[in-house]
Amino acid sequence: MKSLSYFGNKLQHLCNSVYSNLVCFVRSTCFLISCFYKFILLRVHKFFVQLFYFIFISLIGFWILRILKSRSTSGDFAPRNLDLYFTSVSAVTVSSMSTVEMEVFSNSQLILITFLMLIGGEVFTSMVGLHLIRPKFKPWRKDSKIESVISSATTSPRNTNFNDDIELNIVVIPDSPKSNLEKDEFDQDDFGSSSDTQTLKYISIKFLGVVVLVYFLVMHILGISSVLVYLACVSSTKDVLRNKGLKTSTFAIFTVVSTFASCGFVPTNENMAAFSKNSGLLLILIPSILFGNTLYPACLRVSVWFVGKFFKKREAKFLLKNSREIGHLHLFPGLSSRFLVVTVFGFISLQLFLFCTYEWNSDTLNGLNSYQKIVGSFYQVVNTRHAGESVVDISAIDPAVLVVLMAMMYLPPYTTFLPVKGVEEYREDLPGKKKERGKLAENVIFSQLSYIVIFIILICITERKSLKADPLNFNVFNIAFEVIREME
Repeated sequence: MKSLSYFGNKLQHLCNSVYSNLVCFVRSTCFLISCFYKFILLRVHKFFVQLFYFIFISLIGFWILRILKSRSTSGDFAPRNLDLYFTSVSAVTVSSMSTVEMEVFSNSQLILITFLMLIGGEVFTSMVGLHLIRPKFKPWRKDSKIESVISSATTSPRNTNFNDDIELNIVVIPDSPKSNLEKDEFDQDDFGSSSDTQTLKYISIKFLGVVVLVYFLVMHILGISSVLVYLACVSSTKDVLRNKGLKTSTFAIFTVVSTFASCGFVPTNENMAAFSKNSGLLLILIPSILFGNTLYPACLRVSVWFVGKFFKKREAKFLLKNSREIGHLHLFPGLSSRFLVVTVFGFISLQLFLFCTYEWNSDTLNGLNSYQKIVGSFYQVVNTRHAGESVVDISAIDPAVLVVLMAMMYLPPYTTFLPVKGVEEYREDLPGKKKERGKLAENVIFSQLSYIVIFIILICITERKSLKADPLNFNVFNIAFEVIREME
């Protein structure tokens, strides 16, 4: 009996020892992972982090696409390994390029491509970026004061190697050229002391990440639900999907995710041309294009303001007044957001006017009524920056319109034509109306590339008949070559 009790005590001691060692091992592993994570954040440039992210996800996507079976596994339509890898890279980088027809992929492969587009879109990657920069502002207690990585590196004297190491990794974020005295007074009056401001900055970035996540989920849920309702109500769209062997739910999720991520993939070989007469479907997808691409900064600012009306008012106020200090490229100041909206709709109006003027009676919009032509044209010009979906044959578009579309595709998504910098940032530093007018003119003046594009468009318009009658001597390439040669 005593031996049995002795054996039980030894077994209990052994179990406790194993448990203690296991807990110690787990804690050590977590500590090492945490140290490695902080090392990556503070030491490795974000370009290499993003490069590793896209390459790693692309390889994983290619490996799974290779395991999953395609619809066509024999003949010329069978996708090769290079085709699968290219498709995976295109989905992750939302570049919408493909070497095989989309209907070749099976339903499981389409679901995987949907997931790749979801985690490769601009909104999702911006949310990941917020998560990565947040630890740099994380406060900790040191000498009974709350400090952050950046504040301790910039305010404390350089008497330790630790501070020198941190300071080497500071990312300087440009701010409006106000004096430091005004900035300190603003921080102390509105948000308390400097340590409180750093703590508030960390909390505000965390709050911004939650807002982006909610925005991301709400836009996808609303878009997918709207498309599913439309497909359930309109039989013609269901017939198209049925003839192509596509599931309604897969098509809705795939299309909305691709549209919001500005990828341009559609699970049909004709892209959206198969639904050119379904104006309702096109109108449902247009907001996803704008809210996930060119209008995202303005929508993000409105979302922060709206949520701040009910929750986290202090954090929302800090974000709205210190959008540049946060370092999030998608959170614009108020005036910049307004000018961005004006620029986006100005470009859309210009494209829509030219597209309808030159393509209204052409073969591009043949077979559509007036309402379908307007909606189709609107959908096409909205996709120019930079979604990539199409309801018409791009090769049949008028050369003048094609040059305009090329110019719009060249412009970055957050291009602002109006002089935000001259009005918003330099108003206090440029006394007198003459200097303000000079800064205004400096921002409005076109670049040399802009003049080249304008002249090419004008020549394509005036020589429209020659472009059709003699395409060998009159084509866009020759016109562009002559314009550039004459401007040298």
